Amino acid sequence: MKYQVGYLFLFTSVLFLVSCAKKESAFTDNDVFRYNESANIQTLDPAFARNMAIIWPCMQLFNGLVQLDDSLNVKPDIAKKWIISADGLRYEFTLRNDVYFHKHKNFGKDSTRLVTAYDFEYSFNRVLSEDLASPGTWVFQHVNSYKAVNDSVFKINLKNSFPAFLSLLSMKYASVVPKEITEDKSIDFRSNPIGTGPFQFKIWEENVKLVLRKNPNYYEKDSSGKRLPYLESIAITFLPDKQSGFMQFIQGKIDMISGLDPSYKDELLQPNGKLQEKYQNKIKMLTGPYLNTEYLGFNMNDPLMGDIRIRKALNYGFDRTKLVAYLRNGMGNGKVNGMIPDGLAGFQPAKDPLYNPTKAKELINQVKKNRKLPIEITLSTNNTYLDIAEYLQREWEKLGIKVKIDVMPPSTLRQAIATNKLSFFRGSWIADYPDAENYLSLFYSNNFTPNGPNYTHFKNATYDNLYQQALNTVDDDKRTKLYQQMDAITAQQVPVIILFYDKVARFTQNNIHNLQPNAMNGLNLKYVKKY
Repeated sequence: MKYQVGYLFLFTSVLFLVSCAKKESAFTDNDVFRYNESANIQTLDPAFARNMAIIWPCMQLFNGLVQLDDSLNVKPDIAKKWIISADGLRYEFTLRNDVYFHKHKNFGKDSTRLVTAYDFEYSFNRVLSEDLASPGTWVFQHVNSYKAVNDSVFKINLKNSFPAFLSLLSMKYASVVPKEITEDKSIDFRSNPIGTGPFQFKIWEENVKLVLRKNPNYYEKDSSGKRLPYLESIAITFLPDKQSGFMQFIQGKIDMISGLDPSYKDELLQPNGKLQEKYQNKIKMLTGPYLNTEYLGFNMNDPLMGDIRIRKALNYGFDRTKLVAYLRNGMGNGKVNGMIPDGLAGFQPAKDPLYNPTKAKELINQVKKNRKLPIEITLSTNNTYLDIAEYLQREWEKLGIKVKIDVMPPSTLRQAIATNKLSFFRGSWIADYPDAENYLSLFYSNNFTPNGPNYTHFKNATYDNLYQQALNTVDDDKRTKLYQQMDAITAQQVPVIILFYDKVARFTQNNIHNLQPNAMNGLNLKYVKKY
């Protein structure tokens, strides 16, 4: 019986792939963009777009009031314009009158309909519904109220000024969805999404393949008036092994891989970050800043870690240039300063390298004079970053600090950090939205865990005052200066050790054009051409 079930599954899978091949047979290879998603996809509902595996297909399927361009500027999307009150509390959006939902029989005889402001009112209510339990409710934490004034005007009132609010609205959680589909009990919206985006859902055989097709009614056009997107289809496979995905790419069976996995990083890249010579004329490498700061966090409540001399000694005690070159193959920026990464307003490049073993030893000797016990620390990390932890262990032990590495499963590490149970831990902060406040919130004292993301329990009155000023400052230039002052405080007080600022790394076939990297690592395929 087991063999019959297995045979049936295999037969069904083959039929599906053959069916997909037939449906795409009208296209040439240049019409289909192919990539592999090793992390799999749990849902296509934008209310649950909590990771890149889900966000990428949702970017093709859904639109919101606003969108980000590849330089992370907020641009109109379904809202063609907006007005913000002088105090930053009231937003009034005027919607386009040419955006339609993807076709579905539930819309009646026309199989579609125009998006209105009432759809946004419904979509926001849906995300905030306790019954749905969306992880994106925090996007609306500053919102006091919202309502559709009529079909084309949508108003939002905030509880408090929050200058990064427009950036928040660009997240997929704030996408518009149709009530006619999401509330039909016979439809599982998670696996049968209907949106407004440049591509529309075609078919999904979970763990096998997801196919999206061009939306022929998409509203956006290029500069010459040609309707976007250029591609006819997107095909996503789900090989869980990244090495297998890499081999598919090298064989030309997929068009893009994203990120560097240890299984192939040395095969692909030299230590200086350049492509290995054998690949230089065969594939394209697309890199740029990535809004991801890799760091080590101190628990400021721990007596030893509360000593700024220890924190500074560890900060001075290793060479980031070597770390990035040999453990990251050049994919990162080791010239670090504060928490704000390259690519955001408020970033300030480092004036001098931090590596200074002489100064580190001086600080450690000062601590040892008044300390009977040897200096011993425990660095908690997960297995993915073990190589970095072992490098730091060797460098710090040269300075006279004994280091124990505690390797935990990722979920255990996250829980221990969130509950303030670790004295010294590896962390990373990937921006949810492109504003430096996203990073600086980690050191605001009102955000102590478990009430917020201040995992270190860093507290500084001057910092808190500047943070509050920034929240109430609508002027971008003034707010950026406040951000820089805050970042300078964290660089001086060292509640965290910045390891490096990450880089986006994408690799494509030579026939892929107009695929731009961006610092949020978003995947914008509506402008992509393949020839």
